[in-house]
Amino acid sequence: MSTLESYVAGRWQAGTDDGEPVLDAVTGEEITRVSSHGIDFAAVVAHAREVGGPAVARLTFHERATLLKELALHLGGAKDEFYALSLRTGATRRDSAVDIDGGIGTLFSYASKGKRELPDDTVVLDGALEPLGKGGTFVGQHLYTSRPGVAVQINAFNFPVWGMLEKLAPAFLAGLPGIVKPGSQTAYLTAAVVRHIIASGILPEGSLQLVCGSAGTLLDELGEQDSVAFTGSAHTAEILRSHPSVLHRGVRLGVEADSLNCSILGPDVRPEDPELDLFFKGVVTEMTVKAGQKCTAIRRVLVPEAMADAVIGAISARLARITVGNPADDGVRMGALASLRQRDEVRKAIEALRTSADIVHGDPDHVEVVGADAERGAFLSPVLLRARPGAAEPHEVEPFGPVATVLTYGSVDEAVALAARGRGSLVASLVTHDPQVARDVTRGLAPWHGRLLLLDRDDAAESTGHGSPLPMLVHGGPGRAGGGEELGGVRGVLHHMQRTAVQGSPDMLTAVTGRWTTGSRRVVGSVHPFRKSLAELRVGDTIETATRTVTQDDIDHFAEFTGDTFYAHTDPAAAAANPFFGGIVAHGYLVVSLAAGLFVDPAPGPVLANFGVDNLRFLTPVHVGDTIRVALTVKQITPRTSADYGEVRWEADVTNQDGEQVAAYDVLTLVAKTGQNTTGKNTTGQDTTGA
Repeated sequence: MSTLESYVAGRWQAGTDDGEPVLDAVTGEEITRVSSHGIDFAAVVAHAREVGGPAVARLTFHERATLLKELALHLGGAKDEFYALSLRTGATRRDSAVDIDGGIGTLFSYASKGKRELPDDTVVLDGALEPLGKGGTFVGQHLYTSRPGVAVQINAFNFPVWGMLEKLAPAFLAGLPGIVKPGSQTAYLTAAVVRHIIASGILPEGSLQLVCGSAGTLLDELGEQDSVAFTGSAHTAEILRSHPSVLHRGVRLGVEADSLNCSILGPDVRPEDPELDLFFKGVVTEMTVKAGQKCTAIRRVLVPEAMADAVIGAISARLARITVGNPADDGVRMGALASLRQRDEVRKAIEALRTSADIVHGDPDHVEVVGADAERGAFLSPVLLRARPGAAEPHEVEPFGPVATVLTYGSVDEAVALAARGRGSLVASLVTHDPQVARDVTRGLAPWHGRLLLLDRDDAAESTGHGSPLPMLVHGGPGRAGGGEELGGVRGVLHHMQRTAVQGSPDMLTAVTGRWTTGSRRVVGSVHPFRKSLAELRVGDTIETATRTVTQDDIDHFAEFTGDTFYAHTDPAAAAANPFFGGIVAHGYLVVSLAAGLFVDPAPGPVLANFGVDNLRFLTPVHVGDTIRVALTVKQITPRTSADYGEVRWEADVTNQDGEQVAAYDVLTLVAKTGQNTTGKNTTGQDTTGA
C-alpha cells in the first residue's frame, strides 16, 4: 500500500518509512499509509518564508480575495471526487456537504469580504485618527500590517476539507503562507483537495504546503512572527502550549479544544408550542450529523424538570428512526465514526458518563447496521443518557460521537449555572419564545461561550442550526474550549496581522497609509476633481469652493418643501430658548445640500454616482446670515478589479465665515477608471472634442 504524499518545498514527497495504516471507516480496509519521516522541516519553513511569503505579501487584499474566489470555483468543479472519498471517512452525503461545500463556501465568503471590507492595499487602518498635539501637526493612527511569518494549521480528523479551508482563507487574505497538517485518519481527503489546489496554479508557489503524518520538528523551526492554529484534543493542546517555541520564542498559539456544548429548552416552552419540536430536531441533528464527531455538537441537553420525561421520550423516538450504516446507501441517516480507535474512545467516554447517568436510549456495544459489517466498520448506536441529581461527569467528559446527556433544571439561574459547569464551550443554543428568558440566559451564558443561538418560531426557517460555524461569525470559545478564535469575517484576517500605533505628521501618515489624513497637504489644481478619472485622481486632490450665504428664505423653503418643521428652524422664540442654538438655525441637511451645490460639477463625466455619506457630524450651528464654504479632498481611492470604475472617498470640510467647522463627513462616489476631463482629452491624451 502506497504512503500518502506530502507537498513540501515545491514537490510531492512520501515518507521514507512504512508509515501508519489508515483504514476505511466503513469497511475496515486499508486505504493508505501516512508518514512524514524524511521530511526536512527546516526546508519546509524556509520555503514558506522565502518563496510563499514574499509572493503573497506583494498582493493587495483585493488580489488575494480574487485568488480565493478562483480557488473556490475551481474546487467546486471537483466536488464529485471529494464526495466519493468522503464516503470512506464514514460521512453521509449530508455530512460531506457540511465539510466540502462548507469549506468551499468559506472561501467564497472570505473572497467577498476581502473585496467589500478591506482596501485594495496591504495596510488596514484601525479606528479614527488620534490627535496628539494642539496644533494638529502630531497625530497617531493604529494600523494593521502583514507579519513576515508562517501560519501552521493543525487540524482534526472530523472536517478534512472545511477544517483546512476555514483556516487557510483568512490567513492567506492576511498575507501569510500556510503549512497544513491534517488529522491522519482522514488526511487522504485533505491531500486530494490540496492536489487540486496545487495543480490549478491559482495560489502562488510556497503559499500552501501539506504535511501528512506527524508534525515532527515543525514547531522547532518557528519563531516570533509565526503562528500555530490548532484544532484537537485538550491533551494535545497542553503539549503545544508547553512547547519551547511557544514559551520562549513568541510563537502565537490559537487553540480550539474540547467543548461540552449545551442546548437549553426554555422554561416558557409548552407541549403545544412549535419551539418544542425545534428543540427535538436540533438535539437529534447534532447527535447524528458526522456521527456526532463535531466540536460544536450538543453534548448536554438541559430541560425543565417537569418536561424531562416528555423530552426523553420524544428524542428517543426520533433516534430510533435513525438508520445507521454504509453512507453510500441512500437510506442511511448516520454513517460510521472515523476509525475503530475513535469508536473505542467514545465507548470509554460513555462508561465514564454512566458513573452518574443512565442510558435511556441506544446500546454502545451493539447497533443494527445497513449495508456494512458492524464490527469491521466503526459503527456506533446513538446513545442518550439521563443524568442523576448532582451528576459531575456530564460536565467533565466529552464523548466525541453520537452521545448526549439530559440534565434537568428548576430555574433559569440554575440552567445558566449548569451550562457554566462546562467551563467554557464553543456554542450553546437556547430554544425559547420569551424575550426576557432570552436576555437573562444570554447575559449568563455569554462569558462562557463563543457563540449563542437563540432559536424560536420566527428565525427557525432561516436558522443554520446549533452546530454550524459561519465564516462571518467567530468560531471559538473560552476556557475548556481552548480560548482561541477563528473566522468572524474580517476579524479572522486581522487576527493574523500586527496592529501598530504609528505617530507622525499628517503628511507622513498619509504617505504610510495611502489615505489622506486630516491636516495633510491638499493639492488644489486647475482641473475640478470631478473631471478627473480614477487614473488621474490622486489622494489629496482638493477643490476649495466659493461661498454661500444662508438666508431666512433658504431655511423657510427647506422646512416647507421637506416637511421638517422642527422648532429650531421655524419658531424664533423656542429656538432662542434652546441652549444649543440661541435662535433660528439652518437644518443640518440643508447645510449638506448647500455644500453639495458648492462642490458638485454638474456636467457628465468620470463621476458616475454618489452612493453614500459616512461619519456625518454637525459641529457648529449655521444661523441666518452665516456664510459657508467647502474643502472637498480625495481621501481614498479603491479601484474595483472586476469593473471599469472604482470607489473614491472624499472628505468634506464645511466651514463658516469665521473658519469654524460647521459640518464634516465623507462623500462616497463611483468614478470611471478612464474618462473625459475639462481639457477635452481622454486619459489616453486623444482629442475627444471632434476638432
